[in-house]
Amino acid sequence: MELLIMINACKIASSSRVTAVIPCFPYARQDKKDKSRAPISAKLVANMLSVAGADHIITMDLHASQIQGFFDIPVDNLYAEPAVLQWIRENITEWKNCIIVSPDAGGAKRVTSIADRLNVEFALIHKERKKANEVDRMVLVGDVKDRVAILVDDMADTCGTICHAADKLLSAGATKVYAILTHGIFSGPAISRINSASFEAVVVTNTIPQEDKMKHCSKIQVIDISMILAEAIRRTHNGESVSYLFSHVPL
Repeated sequence: MELLIMINACKIASSSRVTAVIPCFPYARQDKKDKSRAPISAKLVANMLSVAGADHIITMDLHASQIQGFFDIPVDNLYAEPAVLQWIRENITEWKNCIIVSPDAGGAKRVTSIADRLNVEFALIHKERKKANEVDRMVLVGDVKDRVAILVDDMADTCGTICHAADKLLSAGATKVYAILTHGIFSGPAISRINSASFEAVVVTNTIPQEDKMKHCSKIQVIDISMILAEAIRRTHNGESVSYLFSHVPL
């Protein structure tokens, strides 16, 4: 609501262009009717932003890329991937012997892209859900024996999935398990789950502020993506190409 009011305030103060920078897009997971009579909240958010008067949206790692199609205005969906690759190379000494793992089939594309850029292999975990945020059983597809496993996902909410996945990977013979997530929501039992799980580190970007969470969990490390957003804002404002940021971290 505050964002919508500020957009409207700028509009009626006759600004020439209003860009909304939304690092973590709200209701991004509700992008379709998962059952009859359910809302499509992401579309509603898109409509509200457009009606309030936004001319351009800059966001990061949308849960589903097709949310860009909910808007009739330009949307720049930036990727945390370049920053993640940089973190892996700088902080995991044996990254050449790692395997990138997706905790669900939906993230396969993200994982294969990172694995290609690092020139390593990837694995998938197939999960079956009984309820909205509870996982029933998991099947690992791929060989992680004697390797460093890096779980990559776009968001972690209650962390049930990644903690299950970490146990699965260790029982399949992985030497260490890291988790790298773009949006760390960490609601409910997430922090206690991470503390009791066997991660070397859980790495999140600061699309959502993490200072408070870091006090309660020593495993959480943060990748700062403010530079990426700042450069996107600068390039958009000056009419330069934003495409460079899709594959590079700004210097």
